[in-house]
Amino acid sequence: MSLSVLRTQLDRLYLQYNRRELVHPDPLEFLYNYPEIRDREVAGLVAASLAYGRVNQILKSAGRVLEILGDAPAATVLSGNKDVFQSLLRGFRHRFTTGDHLAGLLEGVRMALDRFGSLGSCFNVNFQQSGGDICAALQGFVHTIRQQGGLKNSFVLPSPARGSACKRLFLYLRWMVRCDEVDPGGWDMIPPSALLVPLDTHMHHIATTLGFTSRKQADLRAAVEITRHFRRVNPDDPVKYDFALTRFGIRDELDRLDIPRFVTPL
Repeated sequence: MSLSVLRTQLDRLYLQYNRRELVHPDPLEFLYNYPEIRDREVAGLVAASLAYGRVNQILKSAGRVLEILGDAPAATVLSGNKDVFQSLLRGFRHRFTTGDHLAGLLEGVRMALDRFGSLGSCFNVNFQQSGGDICAALQGFVHTIRQQGGLKNSFVLPSPARGSACKRLFLYLRWMVRCDEVDPGGWDMIPPSALLVPLDTHMHHIATTLGFTSRKQADLRAAVEITRHFRRVNPDDPVKYDFALTRFGIRDELDRLDIPRFVTPL
C-alpha cells in the first residue's frame, strides 16, 4: 500500500475522532481551563506527571492538585517554596507519587520559571542547545527541573537517558506544541515535526499492527522507530494521529471498533 493511501486513511480517522467532545476522560481536558500559556504549561506538567493508572483516578488526583494551585498556577508556584508546597500537598498520594514528590516537582518548576521566565523557554533553550534533538532537549529539561527542585524520584519526571519511552512527557509535549481542536498548544517555538509519539502499550499494539515496529518492548527505541514511520506519512506533524488512534483504548463506545478495519497495514 502506498503512503498516500495510508495518509488518506489516517486523515479520515483524524477527521472522525480528533474532536474536543471525545477528549473526556483524559487529563488533557484540564489544560482547556488555562488561556494563559504559563498557567497551561504548569497545569499540563502536573497533569502529565500523574497520567498513569486508571483514568478516573488520574482525573481525581490531577484535579485535586490543580484545585490547590488555583486559577493561576504559575503565579501560585512562583509565590511559594518547597516547604509551602509540602504543606499544601500533605497527605496527597497518587499510586507511587506522594505529596513530597510533587512538592519537589513544583519547586523545580518554580526555579525554572524564575530563571527562564516560562517552562516553554526552559525547554526551548535545551532544544536549541541540542540542535533540535527532541530526546536530548527533554533530557535537559528534566535534568533542570529535577536538579533545581532537589527531585530525586525519577518516576515523577522520567528521562529518556535510560531508554524509557517517557510516554507522559512526550504526551505533555504533544499538548503544548501541537495546536488543533484537541491539542491547545502554546509552545510555538518548537516545531510539531520534532515531536515523538507518546508510546504506551495501546499505541505499541497499533504500530505493530501497522507494521511500524517489530520491537517487543514499548521503549524509547520503539517510539523513535514508530515516529519515523509516521513521519514518512506526515513529515510536518508525525504525532497528528496519536489522539484519534488512541481513542479506541479509552472511550468505551469505541472499544468494539478494530483499527485494522480502518487502517490497512503497510
